Amino acid sequence: MHIRELTVPEFDGFTEQFSYGSIYQTSEYGYVMNNNNFDMLILGLVDQNNAIYAATLLLIEKGLVFKYAYAPRGFLIDYNNYGLLETFTKLIKKYCSKRDIIAIKLSPEIVRFTYDGKKKIPNMNYEQIFSNLKKLNYFHFGYNHFFEGLRPRFVAKVDLQKPYYEVFGSIKKNYRTKIRSAALKGVKIYRGDERHINYLFLNENITEQKTKYYQDCFYFFKSKNMIEFYYAKLDTEQYLKHIKSKYDYYEKLSAEVNQKMIDNAGKSSDKLLNKKLVVDHKFDKYKKDLVRATKLLREHPEGIIAASAMIIKFRDELYVIRDCYNKEIKDTNPKQLLMWKLLEKFSKQGFHYLNLGGVTEVELPNNPYHGLNHSKMNYGSQVYEYIGDLELVTNQALYFMYRQTSSLKNILKK
Repeated sequence: MHIRELTVPEFDGFTEQFSYGSIYQTSEYGYVMNNNNFDMLILGLVDQNNAIYAATLLLIEKGLVFKYAYAPRGFLIDYNNYGLLETFTKLIKKYCSKRDIIAIKLSPEIVRFTYDGKKKIPNMNYEQIFSNLKKLNYFHFGYNHFFEGLRPRFVAKVDLQKPYYEVFGSIKKNYRTKIRSAALKGVKIYRGDERHINYLFLNENITEQKTKYYQDCFYFFKSKNMIEFYYAKLDTEQYLKHIKSKYDYYEKLSAEVNQKMIDNAGKSSDKLLNKKLVVDHKFDKYKKDLVRATKLLREHPEGIIAASAMIIKFRDELYVIRDCYNKEIKDTNPKQLLMWKLLEKFSKQGFHYLNLGGVTEVELPNNPYHGLNHSKMNYGSQVYEYIGDLELVTNQALYFMYRQTSSLKNILKK
């Protein structure tokens, strides 16, 4: 066996038939990163008949003195097969060393634990795989809790392998309520395209640099119909009607409760008094909301963009590569409705998972990212804990010089 550079069709063919994979190990992602200051190198382990046994996309940042490679989400190889892993490791080190590549960093999707509700399910093969990697001189950067690695070590995924109404039933009750209320308030979901990429930056100043990566994603993944874009828009006229109906209801209820208080002067019960406090609070809230809704309609008669999400489709899995919501109107719950519509649509189409992206350590007490975790786990997600970052030194002499002259630089996250 030997390592050689693969053509894009060869690599695409291998990724399509390999038992697992990731959008980060595709030629499309390689082209995206090649357009964002990285050189792409596609290598494969082949036999004398050119049968491919393992492969990887390597990214090397352009313009640096030392060539440091990154294998996004790890090699496409059976990590349970020690003999194959040993051969691939030995040969790729030799191949990269001759080309002055000093090391490869990888963050493979080797599952350590799966968190399903209160259940923590171990991968029974993990310890053996970890031991094998250490034996082959892969350096492990440790079990980080947050987002210190090149890719998130914890990822939330929603299981879509059941009827859509069961998917909805798996969503936390408070989120189901928000989803229903969003539709009543006038939030509507639309499918967009590359013209709407600015919607991914609703709370930020939009620059060409910020949008370029996502424009490139749309361009390269679109060629195989692998990418879709959706956004939520608040119908400000419907929103005003909804708020007005709520205001009218609580105005009437407040008058009724006040009259009862007058009729029962001096002998009002605690129950009636508590009801008055609740009703007055609601009435005051909708009075303020009515002012805001009137202003929104006046300033945005055509509606206002409320949330957005860009997804990449790869085999049976969907990846949310970026999403956002308009913080000024977050109480209309646009993101919750948008995510539910994606879950509903793609569960009906037979996809297995919706990958919501990175979260942080699930069992960490006083987690500063507690809100982020729950915002993704409230959709009924399972959380997958991966091995974390590994490094394989491929040219010891140059690597020594590299470490002596500069601190390890984080490669650009995408």
